[in-house]
Amino acid sequence: MNKTNIKSDIVIIGAGLTGLTLAYLLRYSGKKVIIIEARNRLGGRILTKGIKTNRPIEMGATWLGNQHQRLRILMQELNISTFDQVIGNAAIYEAISTSPHYLATLPPNPEPSMRVKGGTEQIINALDAHIDDNNILLDQPVSQIISKESNVQVHTKDHIIEAQLVVSTLPPNLLARSIECIPHLPTNLIELAHTTHTWMGESIKIALTYTEPFWRSKNLSGTIMSNVGPIGEMYDHSNYEDSFYALKGFFSGNYFSVSREERLVMIMRQLNKYFGSKAEDYLTYEEVVWRNEPYSFTAYDSHVLPHQNNGHQLYQQSYMDEKLIIGGTETSTQYPGYMEGAVYSALSIAQRILN
Repeated sequence: MNKTNIKSDIVIIGAGLTGLTLAYLLRYSGKKVIIIEARNRLGGRILTKGIKTNRPIEMGATWLGNQHQRLRILMQELNISTFDQVIGNAAIYEAISTSPHYLATLPPNPEPSMRVKGGTEQIINALDAHIDDNNILLDQPVSQIISKESNVQVHTKDHIIEAQLVVSTLPPNLLARSIECIPHLPTNLIELAHTTHTWMGESIKIALTYTEPFWRSKNLSGTIMSNVGPIGEMYDHSNYEDSFYALKGFFSGNYFSVSREERLVMIMRQLNKYFGSKAEDYLTYEEVVWRNEPYSFTAYDSHVLPHQNNGHQLYQQSYMDEKLIIGGTETSTQYPGYMEGAVYSALSIAQRILN
């Protein structure tokens, strides 16, 4: 199959928050920017289900805080609002398997976590509205980045894009293992990438929707903290208008290889302890096992700690004769692993390009 040749000034690999924010920041630069995305959707590790029906369920990035100033400034520019995550005055707490759970009083939180009105994917959609659709290529996994004398080539399933600069926003471990770079990247950079933690990679996000928020009854709570699991944390995930009710949480990543049905059985067993049979009257069950998402995560050679090597100084340099920049939330020197880190990475790279 013959590939289509495309010319551009800048190629961005990955249409997640970093990639789309970078394209947004460069929209008046006079440079042609092409975004390549392996999936058939935008957003990367931002994934909101039910956004069109105002029944948003976050299966990816969810929360932000007052300290995430660059993200909040971007959202203000895009006219996107937030609301406080409902925590309540008490949480269902399960300390050890040999003792029953109990309702623990929570202290006041001066810095509440916030959610995006209408779903986090509103940020992605708002950024996309400022980018020419012709400059976003979906369903195009990148196989090679080849540095030539006067340019750099990016090879995808259907295209060869020639540009002056490539910006990868993939998790470094995924970049190092899935894309062939010619000439090869430095050995110390490859070794670093292989031991860099991929944000969200080990997470299993789960959510259950209901006709009513029964967990708000006396002596109950939608906030769950368990050291026993397999649900470690769970929260009231109702929408801003409080017209749609859900519980959303984190399921132990150790169970990534079992079936959806097996996970649901374990979830019901745990929630039954707290809520009784009401937990079984759910409308829908949603889950995403991020470890099984090949364009987000690839396995490490050995155990990697959360945030390990995120923001490392080697990610602040350029490679392949100054034709490759490595970005994304894992590379950010500020709030790596968070949406704020993704935005900060885009801002830093835009400044380097425009200067």
